[in-house]
Amino acid sequence: MQNGTSKENKVLSRQELSERLNALREEGRTTVFTNGCFDLLHPGHIRYLTRAAELGDVLVVALNSDDSVRRVKGTDRPVLGELDRAEVLAALECVDFVTVFREETPLETIVALRPDILVKGGDWPVDQIVGKDFVEKHGGKVLAIEFEEGYSTTRIIDRIRSSEGSSGISG
Repeated sequence: MQNGTSKENKVLSRQELSERLNALREEGRTTVFTNGCFDLLHPGHIRYLTRAAELGDVLVVALNSDDSVRRVKGTDRPVLGELDRAEVLAALECVDFVTVFREETPLETIVALRPDILVKGGDWPVDQIVGKDFVEKHGGKVLAIEFEEGYSTTRIIDRIRSSEGSSGISG
């Protein structure tokens, strides 16, 4: 979409976003939906989000809340809070909207937003992507985008932690 929406207007509640997407749907726009923690953005994330955006007209990123990240990744995560992560994602040109979900999975958000295309990284088998049945039942597509090898937020965090212990860096 990239219609000059400022990053402040890109981070919306699920309800606000549902209303915006309904209006865009009436204009014939295709909505692409993805979700994740996006704790520390790296080139793998950027490439993935860029590819996802190319699949339709509007890219929506549903972001795990801080509590949701802790349930999925452990008590020492996220590194950045949900508002900071949302701001960073909203600043990306390829991302049209960001919403935060608090549940363990994004299913409620997917149902509320009714995307045309649901995507996850290739490390997710298509048949295990949350929301697949709902999206397909409503005529949409579910895709796995090729996974970027060599990029992992967990590995980046582990590398930072190991260098702090060995070099005396603190912070």
